[in-house]
Amino acid sequence: MLQRGLLGAAGLCLAESPAIRAWAAAPPSKATGKAKSVIQIWMWGGPPHLDTFDPKPEAGSDYCGPFNKPIEANVSGTRICELLPLLAKQADKYSIIRGMTHGNNAHETATYMVQTGRKAGERLVYPCAGAVVSLFKGYDGGYQGQIPPYIVLTEPVGRFDEGGFLGTRYKPFTTGGDPSQAKFAVEGVVAEGITDKQQRDRRDLLNKLDNLSHSLPENPGLKALARSRDQAYDMIIGDGAKVFDLSEEKEELRDRYGRATLPAGAPATQVAPRTRFGQSCLVARRLVERGVPYVTINYPGWDTHKDNFVEMKRQLPDLDKGLATLIQDLSDRGLLDSTIVWWSGEFGRTPKIQWESPWNGGRGHWGNAFCAVVAGGGFKGGRVVGATDAKGEEVKDRPVYPCDLIGTIYQLLGIDPGASLPNPQGLEAHVMPTPAEDVPTGGLLKEII
Repeated sequence: MLQRGLLGAAGLCLAESPAIRAWAAAPPSKATGKAKSVIQIWMWGGPPHLDTFDPKPEAGSDYCGPFNKPIEANVSGTRICELLPLLAKQADKYSIIRGMTHGNNAHETATYMVQTGRKAGERLVYPCAGAVVSLFKGYDGGYQGQIPPYIVLTEPVGRFDEGGFLGTRYKPFTTGGDPSQAKFAVEGVVAEGITDKQQRDRRDLLNKLDNLSHSLPENPGLKALARSRDQAYDMIIGDGAKVFDLSEEKEELRDRYGRATLPAGAPATQVAPRTRFGQSCLVARRLVERGVPYVTINYPGWDTHKDNFVEMKRQLPDLDKGLATLIQDLSDRGLLDSTIVWWSGEFGRTPKIQWESPWNGGRGHWGNAFCAVVAGGGFKGGRVVGATDAKGEEVKDRPVYPCDLIGTIYQLLGIDPGASLPNPQGLEAHVMPTPAEDVPTGGLLKEII
């Protein structure tokens, strides 16, 4: 119970491989980078690039559909979808990568490629970027916070193993719950229906029953367990829990992160609920404010095989409010310079619309060309990297592969791309692919750092 419950809340693991212990005893020299944290917004399912940051109205209605009036951003010459007006006003703070490509159209393998920078189907299952950052910037890299160094809001994708061969110690702490509710019930931290007094009483009872620790006060294993228990309870009823308490934020700011659009005909007195995505963005800001190195927001709903434009009219305004407010909020608080914001999915969607039944204006999977957006942490704003052809089907200028983007993020974080990763089988593994691994690359994104 302790290992699965309390230790899960603390984000700790008592057991780890000898390779990890040896690596932690003498990790690589800690290079410095401008960025301290990453907020990754994972567009779960694959967002349509033509309906977001690479509009193609000139290609005709079979490609752009009803979104034929893209808006000019506050950076001259940059257009984005008309349903993203708030992000259009923030374009000077972020860069758009229109040349993303890997050519894979399967969710699982494409997710692995974009989140690790590796080819799928190789001998080793590599850790994703969040796990690597947790290794170098987490507890082994000097992070002192009680909150786990790698957080996922609010549910796991479940299509790949985030920790890879690094193991469970470097998997994320997944919050569960819904931050748009009156109380954000973080799994393992906030128990619905249980008061703080009851939690304190349970802690006191547990301490009384722990005769073994009292009998062997110097036992290193039991001391480690006690530390983990204390950290867990700090997350439950101490300062650590406060980071998830959005009631500490001003109501006006919470509303800026987004309320849902009410259906036509809704009563004038009805108040729209705050969106789950927007409030997740606010939690992410609070986490990096506390020094958490890596936060992923898994944002579902983008696998739009059917009724793509119906879904986009519902989803894009929520994305616009949440992401635009996050970037502005980080900037206002002086956090954007040290926080990388990375927006991407596993691929784009078919440029040519599938109007026929049963798709009814849907878009399929498209790994040949898609978009990513990056801001902060040393990334320049107001730039566009790469370009697709007239219909958005292929990259025609400056292809950017997953390893190029992830490698640039590591560089900004001060993580040496050539550093070794501890492998439990003693196999040679590095942070980024070596030339011998033959992973496609277009080079680091020097244009925007």
